[in-house]
Amino acid sequence: MQDNNLTTILLTGCAGFIGSHTTKALLKKGYNVIGIDDLNDYYNPEYKQENLNQFKDENNFTYNRLDITNQEALGQLFQKQKEESQPIKKIVHLAARAGVRPSIAQPVLYQQVNTLGTLHLLELARQHQVEQFILASTSAIYGNQEKIPFNEDDPVNQPVSPYASTKKAAELLCYTYSHLYQLKTTCLRFFTVYGPSGRPDMAPYLFTKALLSNQPINKFGDGSSKRDYTYIDDIVAGVVSAVEKPFEYEIINLGNNNPVSLNEFIATLEEITGQEAIIKQLPTQPGDVRRTYADITKAKQLLNFDPKTSLKDGLSKFVEWYRTNRL
Repeated sequence: MQDNNLTTILLTGCAGFIGSHTTKALLKKGYNVIGIDDLNDYYNPEYKQENLNQFKDENNFTYNRLDITNQEALGQLFQKQKEESQPIKKIVHLAARAGVRPSIAQPVLYQQVNTLGTLHLLELARQHQVEQFILASTSAIYGNQEKIPFNEDDPVNQPVSPYASTKKAAELLCYTYSHLYQLKTTCLRFFTVYGPSGRPDMAPYLFTKALLSNQPINKFGDGSSKRDYTYIDDIVAGVVSAVEKPFEYEIINLGNNNPVSLNEFIATLEEITGQEAIIKQLPTQPGDVRRTYADITKAKQLLNFDPKTSLKDGLSKFVEWYRTNRL
């Protein structure tokens, strides 16, 4: 039974990688968390169920299997919370169709989930006097701009994937609702998040799996592309800080401020696993950006954001998790 005296947060995508870690942190902070996830098959739903299982004895967590494109079902949930004297006060919107490459294959699906789904939530936030809305956005929005590091004030009008376009649209909708209805809104642009329970379609997971099973690694391009890999605990600390510091409307980068080349990333994993990579050389993928690099000056100022985990430490924790849970 949830405690009516606690602030109730709706957290979408609660069974996913970032969502489950954020749920855990918010429960620890003393919030009621109403979780939404449709457990879709973008990757193995059993992994998402594993993430959910850790909350089965949590009194202040309630799970709802819901699709954010279903506005009627979402509306019923908001109404139910109101009737039970636990109205939703804040929304942490992490649910999305993720990934650049799959968005090229399914652009309409990405538009429906990432843009229309966000609009459904914003409209319900307006109707139910929600106090704060936090959107998970992405570094992919910056596209292939030459200026580094990427700053929140940089123009982001040349997205190179449908995924990035849908997130830009979601940010714009957030601004509109902030402007029209004074909904306090923060858009957090995440930079390549990794760590235990990480998504199986991302490089840390794929490369670790390949190394530990003596299989080839698919290496796209010459290895000079760079990513600002950010450890999950650092990201979650930023999200929780954003929940506790509402702004009228802000866009804030959450990254590690330390880009690493693909070649360096593979070498680090080789060192940690003690395995030599078998490289399968492939051309650069359409939609992939050449580099990401977060300017986190604003995050430090507004959220006291201070990423502490080096790539080697973070990957060591991930590999340890993988050996325990996936081998």
